[in-house]
Amino acid sequence: MRKLSAAFLFLLVAASARAEWKTISIQNEPSAARGLEHRYAVAEDSSTGQRASLELAIFSTKSCTLRMIDQPDEPRLDLSQVMRREKCLAGVNGGYFDPDYRPIGLLIVDGKTIAPLQRARLLSGVLAASAAKVQILRVSEFSPRSKPPAAVECGPFLVDLGHRVAGLEATRSARRTFAAVGSGDRAALGFCSDVSLADLSGILANSLGDFKIQRALNLDGGSSSAFWFKRKDGSAFSISEQKSVRDFVGIAPK
Repeated sequence: MRKLSAAFLFLLVAASARAEWKTISIQNEPSAARGLEHRYAVAEDSSTGQRASLELAIFSTKSCTLRMIDQPDEPRLDLSQVMRREKCLAGVNGGYFDPDYRPIGLLIVDGKTIAPLQRARLLSGVLAASAAKVQILRVSEFSPRSKPPAAVECGPFLVDLGHRVAGLEATRSARRTFAAVGSGDRAALGFCSDVSLADLSGILANSLGDFKIQRALNLDGGSSSAFWFKRKDGSAFSISEQKSVRDFVGIAPK
């Protein structure tokens, strides 16, 4: 039993050592909109040398807000087409959907509930936005009576109270998209190159320059992952999704 306990402790220590992520470089690009910027960051696991790249659209909720954009019917456009059509400043893909493109979990678009709140282990949080604020809430914290104009239920939680979340899946790497809120009035939408959920949690819990994340929520990932940002000169930085998706989260000026 003592040998078994020692071996188990060794595995725990080894697992912890594999996840020491640090941000090693950051580049910032301004937007035409006040309070919005594109941030490119590279993080490295000091124990393995593995690197991951992140694209973030960081904004102030004083000047921008989030919109949910739904496309229930075919033909379904890609992120770049929808962002330009809706005159958004940046955006990512949204929540989960089934093979028939029905939303899985709460989806509120322009104040209308498209799909109801669900109770499921994976669906641990709600990204909700109004003209006044952007929030990431535990499902237990969210009240339908609050009636936000925009909301999507997704998960799992990646960062809570500024710390990484324990117990996340650590073996399957995939492209990831996420939403995050920081201290004060700052929030972000982001994309990360192939990592596990546990690794993404560790990356986001570290400082990304002057943006310290308090809460982060995983959005639909893998082949759904996409990121788009309108540059100051009107051109766009874009990472396309690899399949059609049901809905998007866009950053829009107030």
